[in-house]
Amino acid sequence: MADDDAEEVLAAWVAISLGSGLRRRSAWRCIADPSEMPALDMGESREAAEGETLALARRVLARLGPTDRVIPWSSPLYPGSLRTLEDPPPVLFVRGASVALDAPAIAVVGARDATAYGVAVARQLGTALGELGVTVVSGLALGVDGAAHRGALVAGAQTLAVVGAGVDVDYPRQHGRLREEIVARGAIVSELPPGTPPLKQHFPQRNRLISGLAHGVIVVEASLRSGSLVTARHALAQGREIFAVPGSISSARSRGPHALLKAGAKLVESVDDVLAELPRVAAWVQARRLTAEGTPGRDDGPILAAVAAGAGTIDEIAAKTGQGVPELWNSLLTLELRGRLVRGPGGRFALSVAG
Repeated sequence: MADDDAEEVLAAWVAISLGSGLRRRSAWRCIADPSEMPALDMGESREAAEGETLALARRVLARLGPTDRVIPWSSPLYPGSLRTLEDPPPVLFVRGASVALDAPAIAVVGARDATAYGVAVARQLGTALGELGVTVVSGLALGVDGAAHRGALVAGAQTLAVVGAGVDVDYPRQHGRLREEIVARGAIVSELPPGTPPLKQHFPQRNRLISGLAHGVIVVEASLRSGSLVTARHALAQGREIFAVPGSISSARSRGPHALLKAGAKLVESVDDVLAELPRVAAWVQARRLTAEGTPGRDDGPILAAVAAGAGTIDEIAAKTGQGVPELWNSLLTLELRGRLVRGPGGRFALSVAG
């Protein structure tokens, strides 16, 4: 597809995300079958509103910054974890480093007006998860969210900040420096176009993406009517594991986590409690550890052949080789360490040119 055509297709996806006047049937046909998207000729639409929305979409693309990317639903870089949602975003706006949105991830969320205890626990969890190589997902809010992001950054790990505004909007202003650090070493993610202000109604929608990008959600401190519990409800609906950190029985900020624990959430005292409930993430962590320590050689021919044939994600390689996912992680990480494979955007593996 020519560059101009690709730009028009991307503009059409952005137009859909803006709530364009496209006939709903056509829009969802394109989402269900991305091959339909190039055939969608917005310029011939009879409705002026459609043309206006497409023009707005082009202006949105024109204002993207040097580290900004737009990932449409049709892109292989679009995280598979979000494809299963009832209402997946047509596009994701991403500002920051070239991060893997499909990497093993845990969300850490909680109160904006967190106590010193809550901030310390969130930072500790962010650091511990980061040291294991697990991506920390949160919402860049004051309190628990910011502490979790900072903990991951201290560990030198990838962290994703999912925001309820445009990726270029400096909100909250107190986190200006933290935003810069996340952009340099992680990414800010939003389904809203650049320039969108942080309106109250955006945040419940944002919360479904925090849980959607993660294998599990840890709630550190929260009131009974907090956005963190909204995130937990999204996680439950999405089939993610829900974890909660216990707090003081005299603190109102403990009521949210304690209510979750009464309802069956897993109690968290350390990251080991999280790994115990998430065997796939635990297997990935173990494989990463074994790779760092050095592992004996094996016949990796089938894996290399599968990657050479176009398989890139862990699931695609598993389907090609017939191997289980936990075993594959160890092999893939070993091959990456040896320089035989490289991992690119979206966490996809490819043969190394040098290998």
